[in-house]
Amino acid sequence: MENETEEYQKLIVKEENVAGIKESEAVIIENDGSENVELSEDKILQETNVQNDNTILNNVITDVSLYNDDLFSNKCSLCNKTFSDSSQLKRHMRIHTGERPYQCDECDKAFTQNGHLIRHKIIHSGENPFQCNQCHQTFTQSGSLRKHMRIHTGERPYQCNQCDKVFSDKGTLEKHMRIHSGEKPYQCSHCDKNFSQNSSLRSHMRSHTGERPYKCSQCDKAFSHSSHLNKHMIAHTGERPFQCSECDKTYSWNSQLKNHMRSHTGERPYQCTLCKKTYVDKRSLANHKKCI
Repeated sequence: MENETEEYQKLIVKEENVAGIKESEAVIIENDGSENVELSEDKILQETNVQNDNTILNNVITDVSLYNDDLFSNKCSLCNKTFSDSSQLKRHMRIHTGERPYQCDECDKAFTQNGHLIRHKIIHSGENPFQCNQCHQTFTQSGSLRKHMRIHTGERPYQCNQCDKVFSDKGTLEKHMRIHSGEKPYQCSHCDKNFSQNSSLRSHMRSHTGERPYKCSQCDKAFSHSSHLNKHMIAHTGERPFQCSECDKTYSWNSQLKNHMRSHTGERPYQCTLCKKTYVDKRSLANHKKCI
């Protein structure tokens, strides 16, 4: 009887192998018939885990692929920078276009982002909650206080990787880097001129609009640039801050001092193209040409 049972068991295993079932998945019956053991359970569990891992990996690859495709679709067509979403790209494009849609209703300043406008409005509120513990100067923003503190500490943590210049804030370094790269991302919408700084573009735009926002408090004159107003104010104050190092003469403007210095050096850089006479300044050359 035992021989017949053994032969029957062998026949079952053989038939299962022929049917394509792995030997490891066969059910082996102990000779004494007391216990059934399924060797396939561990293998099935391992294979299931591997399949799950592969599914997770494929999902990750798919997600990364979709992310890269989305990232590529949010790429700036002018400077090739990429962004994680379209709103960031839209904000970035304002660097190139000069668009500043968020305008202060208290003054003529405008901003590329609403958050910048909100911070700016603190200026008009008169609130200055951040105070320097060295000189007690107050600021509307904590970032402004941090920058100010570097005046006292002398810290200049932002270094140019093209030359040895260092800067106290990141924004100044970024502006400086455009000297090396030649990048001029700010384009005039009225002509083909480009600028390395947004402030330069704003100043240039006034040549198209005729805007003269800097008004003299002493007379009715107005200017397109603050530097022009500062020079004009000297006419009212009588201040002469520019002094010659060779003699005691003083001047209201640096350009006047430069012209005067030529009387000491003998330099005459302005030459008449007709008679070859030379002059120390443009005005003298212009007066000469009128007499010819």
